[in-house]
Amino acid sequence: MSLRQRLALLARRLQEPQKVARFQRLCGVEALPRRSAAAATDPREDEKAEAPVAGDARRREPQAGASAGPRPPGNDRNQCPAKPGGGAPNGVRNGLATELGPASPPRVGALRRNSLTGEEGELAHVSNWPLYYLFCFGTELGNELFYILFFPFWIWNLDALVGRRLVIIWVLVMYLGQCTKDIIRWPRPASPPVVKLEVFYNSEYSMPSTHAMSGTAIPISMILLTYGRWQYPLLYGLILIPCWCSLVCLSRIYMGMHSILDIIAGFLYTILILAIFYPFVDLIDNFNQTQKYSPLIIIGLHLALGIFSFTLDTWSTSRGDTAEILGSGAGIACGSHLSHNVGLILDPSLDMLPLALTPITVTVFGKAILRIFIGMVFVLIVRDIMKRITIPLACKIFSIPCDDIRKARQHMEVELPYRYITYGMVGFSITFLVPYLFFFIGIS
Repeated sequence: MSLRQRLALLARRLQEPQKVARFQRLCGVEALPRRSAAAATDPREDEKAEAPVAGDARRREPQAGASAGPRPPGNDRNQCPAKPGGGAPNGVRNGLATELGPASPPRVGALRRNSLTGEEGELAHVSNWPLYYLFCFGTELGNELFYILFFPFWIWNLDALVGRRLVIIWVLVMYLGQCTKDIIRWPRPASPPVVKLEVFYNSEYSMPSTHAMSGTAIPISMILLTYGRWQYPLLYGLILIPCWCSLVCLSRIYMGMHSILDIIAGFLYTILILAIFYPFVDLIDNFNQTQKYSPLIIIGLHLALGIFSFTLDTWSTSRGDTAEILGSGAGIACGSHLSHNVGLILDPSLDMLPLALTPITVTVFGKAILRIFIGMVFVLIVRDIMKRITIPLACKIFSIPCDDIRKARQHMEVELPYRYITYGMVGFSITFLVPYLFFFIGIS
């Protein structure tokens, strides 16, 4: 057997959903038994099946047309269509496991609900709760809530230069990852045998894992950008990188969202991207800060990248995520350009390096908390205002009914402008409007 054939065989084995299911069982996650046909016709069994479960106070809605036994993935009604000329569907919708039975082990409901499709994860037996919460935290390290707290914290409290450059790397890595998904078009691991604890990204393709890419790029970039600029032992960074990266990567297998091959490919792809593009990050940041017409070039470039990526596939949540990433990157770059030109945020001079870590006093800690609280309230208000403006406006321009916001957002003509403009303003607020507010009230 040639080397190429061996590698192909290894890749097929690493992509098997059975390996994901085996890892889940090893970590204490098992699917609940499927409901029998007799139970499906018994209203009392339905009431039991729809009762709230531990960790989830919401009642699950009954699923019309449920049938006995596992359903083949291809029969699923919430599946994104395959592209003409080939390509696998973007994932499958999970049936609800409803047979609770007497003295069942602890259960868990859907970790995250897909707000656009209404899809929820499967109910499952969870026997190891510490691991469940650990991997919930790990998967959140690649979600919007983390990003909207992490990048502002760096820019407002730690080091604006490092924060800006982390955003540049994050935008590049995530954009390439999302585009690669829509070119390769591999489906998510099949369920069954995999238990889908999370379905928020289930309508996207699987290869490579962008969570794994982000979980690799951020800690490595943090150390590359801060070591030598700040005084701290390198050992801290060498501990942080494998811990962060492995937690995020393993959490995606635990949640049933990626195969082992997706994770390995995401990790290696990120290393390749950093090796090629990291030397240019300093040049890109200086250009964004100092060039007179950089805002026009930034906006034009991000729009061009968006237009290219939006033609790769039919609708899925990845299109909106890509617009959100590009909009955030453009907004942060434009805001930092304006802040630099008005002297609002000034980077320390080279003769001050390396920077010493500031002792954490009550005053320093209090100001940091105040900046985060005020800044995040302002950012969330801006996001809400822009959402209320852009969605109805896009619906009006493209003659799309706006009665149901969720259905309206499933139209690309609504979702993409909403995400790009809204998160562009969020990024602009993070690097200009909020720092100006801090300066005005005296907590900068």
